[in-house]
Amino acid sequence: MLITKIRSTKFELLDEVETLIATHDLHKNLQELDFINTYLGGHAITAKGLKPFVQANNNTVIYILEIGCGGGDNLKYLANYCRQKNINAKFIGLDLKPDCIAYAKANNRDVNIEYLQSAYESYITPQKIDIIFSSLFCHHFTAPQIIEQLKWMQQNAKLGFFINDLQRNILAYTSIKFLTKIFSKSYLVKHDAPLSVLRAYTKTEWQSFLLQALLPISTIQWKWAFRFLIIYKQN
Repeated sequence: MLITKIRSTKFELLDEVETLIATHDLHKNLQELDFINTYLGGHAITAKGLKPFVQANNNTVIYILEIGCGGGDNLKYLANYCRQKNINAKFIGLDLKPDCIAYAKANNRDVNIEYLQSAYESYITPQKIDIIFSSLFCHHFTAPQIIEQLKWMQQNAKLGFFINDLQRNILAYTSIKFLTKIFSKSYLVKHDAPLSVLRAYTKTEWQSFLLQALLPISTIQWKWAFRFLIIYKQN
C-alpha cells in the first residue's frame, strides 16, 4: 500500500526530454494504448464524459477539443460515437509531439477531425471551443500545473470540460504491471503504464485542485477500471 500512498515524481519515458524514442517504438506504444483504452473501458468513459454536453438532431455544429490527443484514438472513437448518436460534431486534437500528430493523421483520416501540433496553452482560437477534454493526460503534470490547466479549460470552453484519468490505487498498479508484463510488446508501455498509475491522483487530491481552481461545482465520478471522470459545466 505504501507504494501508492505518495504520488511518484519519477518521469515516464515519454516525458523524458533527453530520451530519444524511435518512431516505430512510439507508434507501437500508441497502438497498445488504443487497445488498452478499448478493452479496459477507457473510450467508453470518454463517451460518458461527452454525453452531458451534447444532444442528437441538433443542426448546430459542436466543436470539441482534446488536449494531449496522442495517437488520436479518443477522437476517432468519439467521432464514430457522434455519428451513431446523430450528433453534429467537429473535433480538434492537440499534441506537443510531432510523431504523435503524424501517427494520428496517418491512421485516422476522418474529415471531422483536425490534428495540430501545439502545446495546449499556446493554442489560440478566435472564439471559445464548445467542449474541451483530456484523457490519460493529467497524470503527466504536477499539482500546480493541473490547477493552471483546469483554469485554462474553464476559461476557453463555452459549455464546459471533462477529464478522464487514472486513479492512484494499489490494485490498479499491480494489475496493469502484471498485464503489460505478460501481454505488451512495447517497452514503453511496460515501463510507463504502471508508472502512470503511481503518478495519478486520488479523489481527495482532485477535490483540492478543483477548489484551488475555483471550480467546486465540478463532479468527480469513479469509473471502472480505476478511472476518475471529472465534469465541469459552465453556468
